[in-house]
Amino acid sequence: MNELTRLSKRIGHEFADASLAEEALTHGSAGRKNYERLEYLGDALLNFVIADVIHAERPELDEHALSRLRASIVRNKTLAGVARELDLGDFIKMGKGSLSSGDFNRDSTLADVVESLIGAVFRDAGFDAARAMILRLFDSRLKDMTPVDELKDPKTRLQELLQGRGLDRPIYTVVKTEGKVHEPAITVTCQVASHNVTVSRVASSRRKAEQAAAAEILDRADELLPLPVK
Repeated sequence: MNELTRLSKRIGHEFADASLAEEALTHGSAGRKNYERLEYLGDALLNFVIADVIHAERPELDEHALSRLRASIVRNKTLAGVARELDLGDFIKMGKGSLSSGDFNRDSTLADVVESLIGAVFRDAGFDAARAMILRLFDSRLKDMTPVDELKDPKTRLQELLQGRGLDRPIYTVVKTEGKVHEPAITVTCQVASHNVTVSRVASSRRKAEQAAAAEILDRADELLPLPVK
């Protein structure tokens, strides 16, 4: 069984133009004609098809919730997971330097290849074929979509929790900045005054530290933010 046949069986599409499959699997380190243009095309197709599916299946969601849900499905980590399930890393053609550094197994590379193959299938057989492949590859993800509330960042969820109880917003304060310019260590506190709760976290940016502190309070909400006894 040759490489193209193996690939076709993995993705469920038999290429009429084998050169498209070859281009879709060629990393930039291996030649000027690589997968970047097909990746650009596949990215647009993937976003449209996933947006179309969740728009039809989740009529209760507004624009912002739909956008968050789509982003959770088409993010690099998810695409890389699809690629690993299909062992697509085995097919990628790379220069020696990139190959030896393990680039074929990076999330970003694997995500690019999933998108480039979608673009290649579109060029080879049209939109319906590309859409059908996307639905096959993402079937389990679409059937098990993350609840929208879980897609909100911890700061947003903590604020909504407090506001839902009629309480003031949490207060975030930068209390210390240490480390080198390219490796900062920023300490931030998150205070919930109503419950006399203060949690501090350290991260490489203020935003990350704030999110981590909010996440800690949410994880311990039953303990730190108990509901009043009636």
